[in-house]
Amino acid sequence: MSSLIKNVGTIGGLTMVSRIFGFARDMLLARVLGAGLAADAFQLAFTLPNTFRRLFAEGAFSVAFVPTYSRALHGEGGETAAAKFADDVLSVFLWILLVFSAVMMIAMPGIVWLLARDFQEVPGKFEFAVFLSRVTFPYLALVSLVAMLSGLLNARSRFAPGAFAPVLLNIVLIGGIITGWWLRGPGGDDRIVAEALCVAVSIAGVVQLAYMWWAVRRAGLKLHWHLPRLTPEVKKLGMLILPATFGAGIYQISQFVDTFFATSLAQGSLTLLKLADRLNQLPLGIVGIALGTAILPMLSRHIHSGDAAEAQRLQGNAFEIATLLTLPAAAALAICAPAFVTAFFVGGRFTEADGAIMAQIVAALVAGLPAYVIVKILNPGFFAREDMRTPVWTALAALIVNIAINLYVVERYGIVGLAGATAASASLNCLLLYTVLHRRGWFHFTAKLAGRIARQLIAVAAMSALLWWMMPMMAPYYGGGVFERIWSLAALCTAGGAVFFVVAFLVGALDKDLVAMLTRRRAKPAVEQE
Repeated sequence: MSSLIKNVGTIGGLTMVSRIFGFARDMLLARVLGAGLAADAFQLAFTLPNTFRRLFAEGAFSVAFVPTYSRALHGEGGETAAAKFADDVLSVFLWILLVFSAVMMIAMPGIVWLLARDFQEVPGKFEFAVFLSRVTFPYLALVSLVAMLSGLLNARSRFAPGAFAPVLLNIVLIGGIITGWWLRGPGGDDRIVAEALCVAVSIAGVVQLAYMWWAVRRAGLKLHWHLPRLTPEVKKLGMLILPATFGAGIYQISQFVDTFFATSLAQGSLTLLKLADRLNQLPLGIVGIALGTAILPMLSRHIHSGDAAEAQRLQGNAFEIATLLTLPAAAALAICAPAFVTAFFVGGRFTEADGAIMAQIVAALVAGLPAYVIVKILNPGFFAREDMRTPVWTALAALIVNIAINLYVVERYGIVGLAGATAASASLNCLLLYTVLHRRGWFHFTAKLAGRIARQLIAVAAMSALLWWMMPMMAPYYGGGVFERIWSLAALCTAGGAVFFVVAFLVGALDKDLVAMLTRRRAKPAVEQE
């Protein structure tokens, strides 16, 4: 538990910094662009490389590359074998990225038509979305190389550089928004802001790659390009990546499905969905990505050494941390969504009516927040064993259910129904993954884990009751001045967090090592995970 908490703390802390900057980015974007033509076009343009990044680079590639590289590193060949494998992968991967990016940019009109054909009903919107998508798409190749360099360091338990790289993205994008706002001037064309922001996306990719290259060299690693060679190890990696692309990316694939349905609704719906997802992504990124990144190399070592008991203990600890953090986060976001949306986003060109719809979207999305995070804990149980097929089938089942639900609810409940369908499909995927792991004897709920989660739910109920009582009482302050917005949200967060952790401590919902870390006291550690 101690090692896991330390690694999750490193990744989660830096991811939190990135999410804060990302939150600031979206607050500026909402006020500068609102939820109109230019905002929708930018959201689509950014969705394409960003979703492919999560699906391929940080999803399928990472979950396949890290265990394979880690095995080479800790095998008989050691550093020499690992370095050769990394060089071979880089040489093949680079050409695949270049060809894929070129093909996608040429085919961009067709791709945008598939995702947002209803944009054609608004004069100029479709063509503008195609142009912006071509400007942003080079970011995919750049950030995919960033993901590979992060994988090299993650396999050596150096998580900080990879977790910090997204901070650079958000800093550059904030600069792009400010530049676009300055170029537009009072009463200017919003398209100028969208164009400046899309240029900033590609610039951010260059900045991230330069930083990660420096971090890898600083760690004493050197990479070399050569003519691409399909060695047996590279072929094996490719065979692992193909199914992992789907199995690790149900959330990202659902993003494309959601984009398709959202663009068929009223103008601004896509922007409202993406901004609402920012609130959902805050705990998801901090907890889910941190846990998934931290446990994969550790789990791979335990499994390949034949230590099934430690593999079970590691996933159990990760599961407990995930529910401890996501259950209260989901409840708090659902109850306090109107307060957060009003305080952070309403203002400038983002109206109160936009905020009311967005708050409902947030409440629907976060219903699946625990499932989104737990999937990132369960998937490594398959990936570490090089079983990429099972997550494919569970993800396929969840995606089919997601589409079926959307076909029913979008027409009746609009964008809010779409968000609810995403949450439901993620929960189904989580349930299917656990069922398979349990039946194969790879991971199971223990009485201790179930008891901990039951105690966590007691603390969540106490916190929820308090927030439900406080929300209407403080409603006049959420849309007030800057100081009123800050102190009202601070009061909600402080009171809710205090009640949750006090009750959790009293009912025994906190692991002793976690309590020791939170209180900065030395405690007798549990059995180490590595």
